[in-house]
Amino acid sequence: MVEQFEVKTAGRTQLVNITARVRKIVGASGVGDGLCVVYAPHTTAGVCINEAADPDVVRDISATLASLVPERAGYAHAEGNSDAHIKSVLTGASVQIPIARGDLFLGTWQGIFLCEYDGPRSRRVAVQVIASSG
Repeated sequence: MVEQFEVKTAGRTQLVNITARVRKIVGASGVGDGLCVVYAPHTTAGVCINEAADPDVVRDISATLASLVPERAGYAHAEGNSDAHIKSVLTGASVQIPIARGDLFLGTWQGIFLCEYDGPRSRRVAVQVIASSG
C-alpha cells in the first residue's frame, strides 16, 4: 500500500526534512525488516538523502545546484522553470531505504529531504513500505 502526505514549500528552492514523517509511516506499517521507497511524483521536485544535522549542508547543496544550473540560462522551455526540471533529474525522484527492526536504516547524520526547485508549492510525497519475504 502507498501512503501519501503533503509538503508545503515556502521558497523557490528548498530542501525540506521529511524523515520524521516517513519514519512514522514505517513504524505504523508494522514491518520489521524490508524496504521503504520514498517518491515525489513531480517533474520539478526530487527526493534525496543527505546530512540532516547541520543546516549549512542543505544551504551548500542548494547553492551549488543554483551555480551548476542557473535559473535563467537561455533554456528553450517556455514556462521558465527548466532549471527546476534539470535539478530534479540530478537529485532523482525517489530513494530507497532499508528497514531493520521496524525503523529506517539511516546513517547517524542522514535524513530524507523533499527537494523543491519550483516553489513555493504544495507537493505530494508517496511512501511505500515493503516487507522482506524471508
